[in-house]
Amino acid sequence: MSPSVSSLMNLDLSLLAQRLGRLCQQAQLEVTAAESCTGGGIASAITSVAGSSAYFTTGYVTYANTAKTRLLGVPEATLNAHGAVSDAVVKAMVAGACRESGAGLAVAVSGVAGPDGGSETKPVGTVWLAWGDANQQQAERFVFPGDRQAVREQAVRQALAGLIVRLAEKVGDGSEK
Repeated sequence: MSPSVSSLMNLDLSLLAQRLGRLCQQAQLEVTAAESCTGGGIASAITSVAGSSAYFTTGYVTYANTAKTRLLGVPEATLNAHGAVSDAVVKAMVAGACRESGAGLAVAVSGVAGPDGGSETKPVGTVWLAWGDANQQQAERFVFPGDRQAVREQAVRQALAGLIVRLAEKVGDGSEK
């Protein structure tokens, strides 16, 4: 049985990163991250594990919309129509990160970490995450409580937990410890 995201959310970031690494090696799959509001936090967590270069060779910090377009190929029209903090943009970020890096699985994140920048429809704490590959992506919206640091940390945890669940399903074995 694969682990659930909720069962993973209370684990230390280093434990999440270690579990992710074991699954990547088991699946013989490279992962990548396309980050906005987390500013490299996902890549930092993954690369805190010795030997992570075997399954994580490229990450993208695309904080500005111009970087999302230039590095990941997110269409300007998508950004203009939906805004950076949206389902459509994080899905495009995943597809672009996989296409550009050659990774078989990616996570992308874009959000409003605060303390400013929120709106009625996208309040501070709103974060969109997507997981998938160049051809298929799934996105989910979260509203995380707390200050800027808390929102960013919760987004990193959610990103790693989502990668773990997807890889455990792919490997077909949730019995790893």
